[in-house]
Amino acid sequence: MVPKILLTNDDGVYAAGIRAAYKSVADLGDVTISAPAMQQSGVGRSISIFEPLRINKTEIDGVTAYAIGGTPTDSVILGIFTIMKQMPDLVLSGFNIGENISTDTITTSGTIGAALEAASYGIPAIAASIQVTEEGAKFDDLRDYQHDFEVGIKVVNKIAKNVLKHGLPDNVDLLNVNIPHFAENDTPIEITRLARKIFKTAVQERHDPRGRPYYWIDGDLIREEEEGTDVHAIMQKGHISITPITLDATSPIDFSEIEHLI
Repeated sequence: MVPKILLTNDDGVYAAGIRAAYKSVADLGDVTISAPAMQQSGVGRSISIFEPLRINKTEIDGVTAYAIGGTPTDSVILGIFTIMKQMPDLVLSGFNIGENISTDTITTSGTIGAALEAASYGIPAIAASIQVTEEGAKFDDLRDYQHDFEVGIKVVNKIAKNVLKHGLPDNVDLLNVNIPHFAENDTPIEITRLARKIFKTAVQERHDPRGRPYYWIDGDLIREEEEGTDVHAIMQKGHISITPITLDATSPIDFSEIEHLI
């Protein structure tokens, strides 16, 4: 049987990254595109439970797609239960414009949130992101974002083909793939663990014309981390980073170690 693949993202259904992601899996099966109608970066695994959702059928470069009036997680749920009406064999979320590395992004990225939602149903999932050289690029209009996605397309195609053939290993629910901005065909691929952080969080206080304060959350990127982490691979070595992620966030300690706290 022809594999069924669900494709989503968090940059919006018309973003350049999802067109590249489609190319990476188009030859592997029957691809359904279900993605947010608008930019949804930073929403994590947020789900719309207080408002109705709408689905609009559209086209991306001649390919049928479904624009969802909600979050990436909403897009996965409606993609599976309303559009496809069956469990896909693989979910690909991406290509996100901007790297998704460290524990900071695992809990905040809509790209990864969508993949986690798919994984919660036992569906093998891949989240794929492209590093940017300027942070502001993550928030621009990404429909016409200019980037050579060819290396990312080849890497994701190979991974997706193998995941469809072999599945994911036990205790791995999704693969978080990050491609350096200047990756080439011979760029090394490194299997990594999550760094603790990628952002040095800061808050800017400003004032409106009436003198009332308002705030912007921002911060610089952390570019140096321990060997073996995704931050080290991407930021310091320029390697492709692949991090296996599990849904089970239970600490792997002997539970007796916390008995004195209770």
